[in-house]
Amino acid sequence: MRQVRHFVKPATIAGLAVSALLGFAGVTFSSAPAGAVIYCTYVGYPANCIARPGVVLRPRPVARAVVRQNVGSNANGGLNRIGPNR
Repeated sequence: MRQVRHFVKPATIAGLAVSALLGFAGVTFSSAPAGAVIYCTYVGYPANCIARPGVVLRPRPVARAVVRQNVGSNANGGLNRIGPNR
């Protein structure tokens, strides 16, 4: 009979798996608050933000509609040739 040799014992693999599981559980279930701070870019934006000391905040600019010429597919009135329109 031929004897099969294992390079890594099953107890070593199980020990590594348990260690990884406990490490993951410790990181996942920690109860410490995150302590993240969101700073304001404009007055009151984003919501519940904190103003940095020494920074002058201005009102958020209002988006306006822009009117432009039709430069897309119908720039020449529908005619795709050079010359006078007939």
